[in-house]
Amino acid sequence: MRTFIDLSHTVEHGMVTYKGLPAPIICDFLSREASKKHYAEGTTFHIGKIEMVANTGTYLDSPFHRYADGRDISELRLELIADLKGLVFRADPGERAIGPELFSEADVCGKAVLIHTGWAKHWGSKQYFEDHPYLTEEAAQWLKSSGPALVGIDSLNIDDTSGGHRPVHSILLGADIPIVEHMCNMENLPDTEFNFHAVPLKVRNFGSFPVRAYAVVKT
Repeated sequence: MRTFIDLSHTVEHGMVTYKGLPAPIICDFLSREASKKHYAEGTTFHIGKIEMVANTGTYLDSPFHRYADGRDISELRLELIADLKGLVFRADPGERAIGPELFSEADVCGKAVLIHTGWAKHWGSKQYFEDHPYLTEEAAQWLKSSGPALVGIDSLNIDDTSGGHRPVHSILLGADIPIVEHMCNMENLPDTEFNFHAVPLKVRNFGSFPVRAYAVVKT
């Protein structure tokens, strides 16, 4: 028996993922009514159209997001983003700067490291964009040296956005460790290992793209 846990936000018309980035536009390219003239009576189809920036909803950052010579979304090996053994680490409520002590020298090599801050509860509100939890540079260095396959967080950004520096992105993506941001529902993850998936479309020359992130738990 297996349980599937959806860890992704729903992409909706007009939603704002990150201040300053445009919201997605979701509309009909071909409506069911308009399709009637193309098909036999009683047969209709819908073709949707979406216009959005790559960093929309729950998305994955590849090294190309930070580095011009880094792997783009199309170049990520599936073994780095799919069917990974996953571990969740739960930050203390109210803690903003999350250091390496959260991981307590856990064995994270080759695994998906997911950081549960609880910040997803603010999704869709003004609070989501203010004073969000993030990893410190020291935490990123610990992760880099420990060799996880991927790191995810249920917050606005894995970095502190109060300034222009992005040390966590720089360190992790520089080490070919993809990042997943804006996750949710981590409170439903077990404290034991599970399998994690976060696969984007195979798009060339893109550094980020939305994913349907989810966990599979054996029950």
